[in-house]
Amino acid sequence: MRSSSLSRFLPVVLTAVLAVSGALIPAAASADPGSAPTPTVLLPTGTVPPECPHEIHTPPAVDDSETVAPGATTPTPLPVPDPPVGGERLGECGIVADPAAGPTPADLTSQGWLIADLDTGAVIAARDPHGRYRPASTIKVLLALVALEELDLNTPIEATANDWSMEGDACGVGPGGQYTTRDIVTGLLVVSGNDCANMLARELGGYDETLAKMNAKAKALGALDTRAASPSGLDAAGMSTSPYDLAVIFRAGMENDEFAAMIGLSSYQFPGYPARKDVPGDEDHPAYLMGTSNTLLRDGVPGMTVLGGKTGYTDDALKTFVGAVEKDGRKLLIVQMFGLTEGDNSYHDQAVRMLDYGFAADPSIAVGSLDTGVEKTSGEDQPAWAGSGTDAAAMGPLQLILVGVLTLTAASLVVLAVRRHRRRR
Repeated sequence: MRSSSLSRFLPVVLTAVLAVSGALIPAAASADPGSAPTPTVLLPTGTVPPECPHEIHTPPAVDDSETVAPGATTPTPLPVPDPPVGGERLGECGIVADPAAGPTPADLTSQGWLIADLDTGAVIAARDPHGRYRPASTIKVLLALVALEELDLNTPIEATANDWSMEGDACGVGPGGQYTTRDIVTGLLVVSGNDCANMLARELGGYDETLAKMNAKAKALGALDTRAASPSGLDAAGMSTSPYDLAVIFRAGMENDEFAAMIGLSSYQFPGYPARKDVPGDEDHPAYLMGTSNTLLRDGVPGMTVLGGKTGYTDDALKTFVGAVEKDGRKLLIVQMFGLTEGDNSYHDQAVRMLDYGFAADPSIAVGSLDTGVEKTSGEDQPAWAGSGTDAAAMGPLQLILVGVLTLTAASLVVLAVRRHRRRR
Protein backbone atom coordinates (compact mmCIF):
# COMPACT_ATOMS: atom_id res chain seq x y z
CA MET A 1 0.00 0.00 0.00
CA ARG A 2 1.39 3.43 -0.93
CA SER A 3 1.49 6.24 1.58
CA SER A 4 -1.08 8.18 -0.47
CA SER A 5 -3.43 5.21 -0.26
CA LEU A 6 -2.91 5.09 3.48
CA SER A 7 -3.82 8.76 3.82
CA ARG A 8 -7.05 8.10 1.94
CA PHE A 9 -7.75 5.02 4.05
CA LEU A 10 -7.51 6.67 7.47
CA PRO A 11 -10.31 9.23 7.02
CA VAL A 12 -12.66 6.52 5.75
CA VAL A 13 -12.09 4.36 8.84
CA LEU A 14 -12.41 7.25 11.25
CA THR A 15 -15.48 8.60 9.52
CA ALA A 16 -17.15 5.21 9.71
CA VAL A 17 -16.46 4.97 13.44
CA LEU A 18 -17.81 8.45 14.05
CA ALA A 19 -20.89 7.82 11.95
CA VAL A 20 -21.78 4.55 13.70
CA SER A 21 -21.00 5.86 17.16
CA GLY A 22 -23.05 8.97 16.40
CA ALA A 23 -26.01 6.79 15.57
CA LEU A 24 -25.63 4.99 18.91
CA ILE A 25 -25.06 8.00 21.12
CA PRO A 26 -27.87 10.48 21.83
CA ALA A 27 -27.17 14.16 21.29
CA ALA A 28 -25.48 15.59 24.39
CA ALA A 29 -25.76 19.11 25.70
CA SER A 30 -22.68 21.25 25.14
CA ALA A 31 -20.89 21.75 28.46
CA ASP A 32 -19.37 25.02 27.24
CA PRO A 33 -21.72 27.55 25.56
CA GLY A 34 -18.64 29.03 23.85
CA SER A 35 -17.76 25.79 22.09
CA ALA A 36 -19.13 24.93 18.68
CA PRO A 37 -21.83 22.24 18.70
CA THR A 38 -21.00 20.95 15.23
CA PRO A 39 -18.23 18.35 14.79
CA THR A 40 -15.50 19.39 12.39
CA VAL A 41 -13.66 17.28 9.85
CA LEU A 42 -10.64 18.59 7.98
CA LEU A 43 -11.16 17.23 4.49
CA PRO A 44 -8.09 15.70 2.82
CA THR A 45 -6.45 17.86 0.17
CA GLY A 46 -7.77 17.10 -3.28
CA THR A 47 -11.29 16.11 -2.22
CA VAL A 48 -12.88 19.49 -2.98
CA PRO A 49 -14.95 19.33 -6.17
CA PRO A 50 -14.16 21.96 -8.82
CA GLU A 51 -17.38 23.85 -8.16
CA CYS A 52 -16.35 24.43 -4.52
CA PRO A 53 -12.88 25.94 -4.89
CA HIS A 54 -13.03 27.89 -1.63
CA GLU A 55 -14.51 25.30 0.70
CA ILE A 56 -11.16 24.95 2.47
CA HIS A 57 -8.82 27.62 1.10
CA THR A 58 -9.24 31.31 0.35
CA PRO A 59 -8.61 32.40 -3.27
CA PRO A 60 -4.93 32.57 -4.25
CA ALA A 61 -3.12 35.71 -3.09
CA VAL A 62 -2.08 38.19 -5.77
CA ASP A 63 0.80 39.67 -3.77
CA ASP A 64 3.25 38.68 -1.02
CA SER A 65 1.17 40.02 1.87
CA GLU A 66 0.59 36.51 3.21
CA THR A 67 4.18 35.31 2.93
CA VAL A 68 5.28 34.09 6.34
CA ALA A 69 8.60 35.10 7.91
CA PRO A 70 11.58 32.78 7.40
CA GLY A 71 11.31 29.84 9.76
CA ALA A 72 7.59 30.42 10.38
CA THR A 73 4.89 27.97 9.33
CA THR A 74 1.90 28.85 7.17
CA PRO A 75 -1.27 28.21 9.23
CA THR A 76 -3.23 25.15 8.22
CA PRO A 77 -6.79 25.74 6.96
CA LEU A 78 -9.56 25.69 9.52
CA PRO A 79 -11.57 22.45 9.75
CA VAL A 80 -14.69 22.29 7.59
CA PRO A 81 -17.79 21.74 9.77
CA ASP A 82 -19.86 18.72 8.82
CA PRO A 83 -22.83 19.13 8.72
CA PRO A 84 -22.67 22.77 7.58
CA VAL A 85 -23.47 25.33 10.26
CA GLY A 86 -26.85 26.90 9.59
CA GLY A 87 -28.38 24.08 7.57
CA GLU A 88 -27.51 21.47 4.95
CA ARG A 89 -28.28 23.74 2.00
CA LEU A 90 -25.73 26.26 3.20
CA GLY A 91 -23.05 23.70 2.42
CA GLU A 92 -23.70 24.26 -1.29
CA CYS A 93 -21.25 26.42 -3.20
CA GLY A 94 -23.44 27.86 -5.93
CA ILE A 95 -26.53 30.02 -5.52
CA VAL A 96 -28.78 28.77 -2.72
CA ALA A 97 -32.31 30.14 -3.06
CA ASP A 98 -35.99 29.28 -3.00
CA PRO A 99 -37.60 29.51 -6.47
CA ALA A 100 -40.66 30.98 -4.77
CA ALA A 101 -38.67 34.19 -4.19
CA GLY A 102 -38.16 34.67 -7.92
CA PRO A 103 -34.89 35.14 -9.81
CA THR A 104 -31.93 36.10 -7.63
CA PRO A 105 -30.30 39.50 -8.23
CA ALA A 106 -28.52 39.76 -11.56
CA ASP A 107 -24.94 40.90 -12.23
CA LEU A 108 -23.55 40.39 -8.75
CA THR A 109 -19.76 40.28 -9.02
CA SER A 110 -19.21 38.83 -5.54
CA GLN A 111 -18.17 35.18 -5.50
CA GLY A 112 -19.73 34.88 -2.06
CA TRP A 113 -22.83 36.72 -0.83
CA LEU A 114 -25.75 36.31 1.55
CA ILE A 115 -29.13 37.90 2.32
CA ALA A 116 -30.81 37.24 5.67
CA ASP A 117 -33.48 38.52 8.02
CA LEU A 118 -31.69 40.36 10.83
CA ASP A 119 -34.33 39.60 13.47
CA THR A 120 -35.28 36.00 12.71
CA GLY A 121 -31.91 34.90 11.35
CA ALA A 122 -33.55 33.26 8.32
CA VAL A 123 -31.17 33.09 5.36
CA ILE A 124 -33.21 34.16 2.33
CA ALA A 125 -30.61 33.44 -0.34
CA ALA A 126 -26.84 33.09 -0.69
CA ARG A 127 -23.99 32.15 -2.93
CA ASP A 128 -21.16 30.02 -1.52
CA PRO A 129 -22.24 30.96 2.01
CA HIS A 130 -19.49 28.97 3.74
CA GLY A 131 -16.80 29.67 1.15
CA ARG A 132 -13.59 30.94 2.75
CA TYR A 133 -12.68 34.48 1.67
CA ARG A 134 -10.55 37.24 3.13
CA PRO A 135 -12.55 39.72 5.21
CA ALA A 136 -10.44 42.86 4.70
CA SER A 137 -11.75 45.56 7.07
CA THR A 138 -15.04 43.81 7.78
CA ILE A 139 -13.07 41.88 10.43
CA LYS A 140 -13.07 45.16 12.38
CA VAL A 141 -16.63 44.26 13.39
CA LEU A 142 -15.19 41.34 15.35
CA LEU A 143 -12.48 43.55 16.88
CA ALA A 144 -15.11 46.10 17.90
CA LEU A 145 -17.18 43.41 19.62
CA VAL A 146 -14.17 42.30 21.67
CA ALA A 147 -13.24 45.90 22.53
CA LEU A 148 -16.78 46.78 23.59
CA GLU A 149 -16.89 43.75 25.87
CA GLU A 150 -13.53 44.33 27.52
CA LEU A 151 -12.70 48.04 27.49
CA ASP A 152 -14.20 51.06 29.26
CA LEU A 153 -15.29 53.50 26.55
CA ASN A 154 -14.49 56.49 28.74
CA THR A 155 -10.87 55.51 29.38
CA PRO A 156 -8.25 57.80 27.82
CA ILE A 157 -6.05 56.13 25.23
CA GLU A 158 -2.74 57.47 23.91
CA ALA A 159 -1.54 57.26 20.31
CA THR A 160 1.99 56.14 19.43
CA ALA A 161 4.18 56.38 16.33
CA ASN A 162 3.23 52.79 15.46
CA ASP A 163 -0.42 53.87 15.31
CA TRP A 164 -0.10 56.86 12.99
CA SER A 165 2.35 54.92 10.79
CA MET A 166 -0.13 52.13 10.01
CA GLU A 167 -0.76 51.22 6.37
CA GLY A 168 -4.17 51.95 4.84
CA ASP A 169 -7.17 53.99 5.96
CA ALA A 170 -6.72 56.05 9.11
CA CYS A 171 -8.62 58.30 11.47
CA GLY A 172 -5.59 60.57 11.74
CA VAL A 173 -4.42 60.16 15.33
CA GLY A 174 -1.30 62.01 16.41
CA PRO A 175 0.98 62.71 19.37
CA GLY A 176 -0.65 64.66 22.16
CA GLY A 177 -4.18 63.95 20.96
CA GLN A 178 -6.80 63.54 23.68
CA TYR A 179 -8.68 60.37 22.76
CA THR A 180 -11.07 58.09 24.61
CA THR A 181 -11.67 54.46 23.81
CA ARG A 182 -15.09 55.55 22.52
CA ASP A 183 -13.41 57.83 19.98
CA ILE A 184 -11.16 55.02 18.80
CA VAL A 185 -13.83 52.30 18.49
CA THR A 186 -16.07 54.77 16.67
CA GLY A 187 -13.27 55.74 14.29
CA LEU A 188 -12.61 52.06 13.71
CA LEU A 189 -16.17 51.56 12.48
CA VAL A 190 -16.94 54.87 10.78
CA VAL A 191 -13.83 55.39 8.63
CA SER A 192 -12.17 51.99 9.10
CA GLY A 193 -9.09 53.45 10.77
CA ASN A 194 -6.17 51.04 10.88
CA ASP A 195 -4.52 53.40 13.36
CA CYS A 196 -7.53 52.84 15.62
CA ALA A 197 -7.26 49.06 15.19
CA ASN A 198 -3.62 49.23 16.25
CA MET A 199 -4.48 51.26 19.34
CA LEU A 200 -7.24 48.87 20.39
CA ALA A 201 -4.98 45.85 19.90
CA ARG A 202 -2.45 47.40 22.27
CA GLU A 203 -5.17 48.12 24.86
CA LEU A 204 -6.40 44.53 24.59
CA GLY A 205 -2.96 43.10 25.40
CA GLY A 206 -1.03 43.25 22.15
CA TYR A 207 -1.46 41.68 18.71
CA ASP A 208 -1.24 38.04 19.69
CA GLU A 209 -3.56 38.41 22.66
CA THR A 210 -6.03 40.44 20.62
CA LEU A 211 -6.11 37.90 17.80
CA ALA A 212 -6.64 35.11 20.33
CA LYS A 213 -9.58 37.03 21.81
CA MET A 214 -11.06 37.76 18.39
CA ASN A 215 -10.82 34.13 17.33
CA ALA A 216 -12.27 32.91 20.61
CA LYS A 217 -15.20 35.30 20.11
CA ALA A 218 -15.75 34.03 16.56
CA LYS A 219 -15.79 30.44 17.79
CA ALA A 220 -18.16 31.33 20.62
CA LEU A 221 -20.57 32.79 18.06
CA GLY A 222 -20.35 29.68 15.88
CA ALA A 223 -18.42 31.48 13.13
CA LEU A 224 -16.22 28.49 12.37
CA ASP A 225 -14.88 29.67 8.99
CA THR A 226 -13.28 32.69 10.66
CA ARG A 227 -9.66 33.20 11.61
CA ALA A 228 -8.43 36.73 12.31
CA ALA A 229 -4.75 37.04 11.43
CA SER A 230 -4.54 40.83 11.78
CA PRO A 231 -6.73 43.10 13.96
CA SER A 232 -7.31 45.58 11.12
CA GLY A 233 -8.10 43.18 8.29
CA LEU A 234 -4.86 43.77 6.42
CA ASP A 235 -4.06 40.53 4.63
CA ALA A 236 -2.01 38.05 6.64
CA ALA A 237 -1.34 34.33 6.41
CA GLY A 238 -4.25 32.21 7.60
CA MET A 239 -6.88 34.98 7.49
CA SER A 240 -10.34 33.80 6.48
CA THR A 241 -14.05 34.21 7.04
CA SER A 242 -17.20 33.53 5.00
CA PRO A 243 -20.42 35.30 4.03
CA TYR A 244 -22.24 33.23 6.65
CA ASP A 245 -19.76 34.07 9.39
CA LEU A 246 -19.75 37.80 8.64
CA ALA A 247 -23.54 37.76 8.88
CA VAL A 248 -23.41 35.94 12.23
CA ILE A 249 -20.77 38.32 13.62
CA PHE A 250 -22.55 41.48 12.41
CA ARG A 251 -25.88 40.24 13.75
CA ALA A 252 -24.26 39.74 17.15
CA GLY A 253 -22.90 43.27 16.91
CA MET A 254 -26.34 44.71 16.23
CA GLU A 255 -27.52 43.18 19.51
CA ASN A 256 -25.01 45.42 21.31
CA ASP A 257 -26.49 48.91 21.80
CA GLU A 258 -23.12 50.69 21.66
CA PHE A 259 -22.11 48.89 18.47
CA ALA A 260 -25.48 49.53 16.81
CA ALA A 261 -25.21 53.24 17.63
CA MET A 262 -21.64 53.54 16.34
CA ILE A 263 -22.11 51.55 13.13
CA GLY A 264 -25.15 53.69 12.29
CA LEU A 265 -23.27 57.00 12.41
CA SER A 266 -22.86 58.79 9.11
CA SER A 267 -20.36 61.20 10.69
CA TYR A 268 -18.45 61.72 13.93
CA GLN A 269 -16.46 64.61 15.40
CA PHE A 270 -13.00 63.11 15.82
CA PRO A 271 -10.44 64.81 18.10
CA GLY A 272 -7.41 66.56 16.68
CA TYR A 273 -3.91 66.94 18.07
CA PRO A 274 -1.37 69.75 18.48
CA ALA A 275 1.39 70.60 16.04
CA ARG A 276 4.16 68.03 16.00
CA LYS A 277 7.41 69.38 17.38
CA ASP A 278 9.43 66.90 15.30
CA VAL A 279 7.93 68.20 12.02
CA PRO A 280 9.28 71.64 10.99
CA GLY A 281 6.49 74.07 10.21
CA ASP A 282 3.74 71.72 11.39
CA GLU A 283 0.52 73.34 12.60
CA ASP A 284 -2.23 72.26 14.97
CA HIS A 285 -4.51 69.54 13.67
CA PRO A 286 -8.04 70.54 14.74
CA ALA A 287 -10.90 68.15 15.39
CA TYR A 288 -12.74 67.25 12.21
CA LEU A 289 -16.03 65.73 11.10
CA MET A 290 -15.19 62.28 9.77
CA GLY A 291 -17.63 60.75 7.30
CA THR A 292 -18.62 57.11 6.96
CA SER A 293 -17.00 54.86 4.36
CA ASN A 294 -20.36 53.08 3.93
CA THR A 295 -21.98 54.48 0.78
CA LEU A 296 -25.39 52.99 1.65
CA LEU A 297 -25.40 55.04 4.84
CA ARG A 298 -23.78 58.11 3.30
CA ASP A 299 -25.96 58.31 0.17
CA GLY A 300 -29.07 56.56 1.47
CA VAL A 301 -31.33 54.02 -0.21
CA PRO A 302 -34.79 55.23 -1.33
CA GLY A 303 -37.56 53.78 0.82
CA MET A 304 -35.14 52.18 3.29
CA THR A 305 -33.47 53.14 6.55
CA VAL A 306 -29.82 52.10 6.59
CA LEU A 307 -28.91 50.79 10.04
CA GLY A 308 -25.20 50.63 9.35
CA GLY A 309 -22.50 48.56 7.72
CA LYS A 310 -18.79 47.91 7.39
CA THR A 311 -16.79 48.10 4.19
CA GLY A 312 -13.48 46.51 3.30
CA TYR A 313 -10.95 46.23 0.50
CA THR A 314 -7.49 44.79 -0.10
CA ASP A 315 -5.85 43.55 -3.29
CA ASP A 316 -6.32 39.95 -2.15
CA ALA A 317 -9.78 40.29 -0.56
CA LEU A 318 -11.21 42.62 -3.23
CA LYS A 319 -14.35 44.44 -2.07
CA THR A 320 -16.20 43.20 1.00
CA PHE A 321 -19.25 44.53 2.83
CA VAL A 322 -21.64 43.61 5.62
CA GLY A 323 -24.57 45.78 6.66
CA ALA A 324 -28.22 46.02 7.64
CA VAL A 325 -31.24 48.00 6.40
CA GLU A 326 -34.84 48.39 7.57
CA LYS A 327 -37.99 48.80 5.50
CA ASP A 328 -41.61 48.75 6.70
CA GLY A 329 -40.56 47.25 10.03
CA ARG A 330 -38.52 44.43 8.52
CA LYS A 331 -34.73 44.36 8.88
CA LEU A 332 -32.40 42.65 6.41
CA LEU A 333 -28.70 41.93 6.56
CA ILE A 334 -26.50 41.47 3.49
CA VAL A 335 -22.92 40.32 2.92
CA GLN A 336 -20.78 40.79 -0.18
CA MET A 337 -17.35 39.16 -0.55
CA PHE A 338 -14.65 38.96 -3.21
CA GLY A 339 -16.30 41.28 -5.70
CA LEU A 340 -15.68 44.51 -7.55
CA THR A 341 -17.34 47.50 -9.13
CA GLU A 342 -17.34 46.87 -12.88
CA GLY A 343 -18.14 49.83 -15.10
CA ASP A 344 -21.57 51.19 -14.19
CA ASN A 345 -22.28 48.12 -12.04
CA SER A 346 -21.14 49.57 -8.71
CA TYR A 347 -20.84 47.56 -5.51
CA HIS A 348 -23.34 49.99 -4.00
CA ASP A 349 -25.92 49.24 -6.70
CA GLN A 350 -25.32 45.51 -6.35
CA ALA A 351 -26.08 45.82 -2.64
CA VAL A 352 -29.34 47.67 -3.38
CA ARG A 353 -30.44 44.92 -5.77
CA MET A 354 -29.76 42.35 -3.06
CA LEU A 355 -31.89 44.33 -0.61
CA ASP A 356 -34.72 44.74 -3.12
CA TYR A 357 -34.75 40.98 -3.65
CA GLY A 358 -34.74 40.27 0.08
CA PHE A 359 -37.58 42.64 0.91
CA ALA A 360 -39.65 41.26 -1.98
CA ALA A 361 -39.27 37.70 -0.66
CA ASP A 362 -42.00 36.31 1.55
CA PRO A 363 -40.89 36.41 5.23
CA SER A 364 -41.52 32.65 5.48
CA ILE A 365 -38.77 31.85 2.95
CA ALA A 366 -35.61 30.38 4.47
CA VAL A 367 -32.85 28.23 3.02
CA GLY A 368 -30.93 28.18 6.30
CA SER A 369 -30.48 30.03 9.58
CA LEU A 370 -27.97 32.37 11.21
CA ASP A 371 -28.82 30.77 14.55
CA THR A 372 -25.70 28.60 14.94
CA GLY A 373 -26.98 26.75 17.99
CA VAL A 374 -24.00 27.56 20.22
CA GLU A 375 -26.23 28.98 22.95
CA LYS A 376 -28.49 25.91 23.06
CA THR A 377 -28.23 23.75 26.16
CA SER A 378 -30.77 20.99 25.56
CA GLY A 379 -31.09 18.47 22.80
CA GLU A 380 -34.76 19.35 22.50
CA ASP A 381 -33.91 22.95 21.60
CA GLN A 382 -31.11 22.12 19.16
CA PRO A 383 -31.90 22.95 15.53
CA ALA A 384 -32.30 19.91 13.31
CA TRP A 385 -29.09 20.70 11.39
CA ALA A 386 -26.84 20.95 14.47
CA GLY A 387 -24.33 18.16 14.99
CA SER A 388 -24.58 15.84 17.98
CA GLY A 389 -22.02 15.59 20.74
CA THR A 390 -20.28 12.47 22.03
CA ASP A 391 -20.47 12.78 25.81
CA ALA A 392 -19.49 9.47 27.41
CA ALA A 393 -21.55 10.35 30.48
CA ALA A 394 -24.67 10.25 28.31
CA MET A 395 -24.02 6.71 27.02
CA GLY A 396 -25.46 3.53 28.37
CA PRO A 397 -23.26 0.45 29.08
CA LEU A 398 -24.13 -1.24 25.77
CA GLN A 399 -23.34 1.91 23.84
CA LEU A 400 -19.96 2.22 25.55
CA ILE A 401 -19.11 -1.37 24.70
CA LEU A 402 -20.11 -0.98 21.04
CA VAL A 403 -18.15 2.23 20.63
CA GLY A 404 -15.14 0.58 22.28
CA VAL A 405 -15.32 -2.36 19.89
CA LEU A 406 -15.58 -0.05 16.90
CA THR A 407 -12.61 1.99 18.10
CA LEU A 408 -10.44 -1.11 18.61
CA THR A 409 -11.44 -2.39 15.18
CA ALA A 410 -10.47 0.91 13.59
CA ALA A 411 -7.13 0.89 15.42
CA SER A 412 -6.42 -2.67 14.27
CA LEU A 413 -7.15 -1.78 10.68
CA VAL A 414 -4.83 1.22 10.89
CA VAL A 415 -1.99 -0.91 12.34
CA LEU A 416 -2.51 -3.53 9.63
CA ALA A 417 -2.40 -0.86 6.94
CA VAL A 418 0.80 0.60 8.34
CA ARG A 419 2.47 -2.81 8.46
CA ARG A 420 1.54 -3.55 4.85
CA HIS A 421 2.79 -0.11 3.86
CA ARG A 422 6.15 -0.79 5.55
CA ARG A 423 6.52 -4.20 3.95
CA ARG A 424 5.94 -2.78 0.47
CA ARG A 425 8.31 0.19 0.76
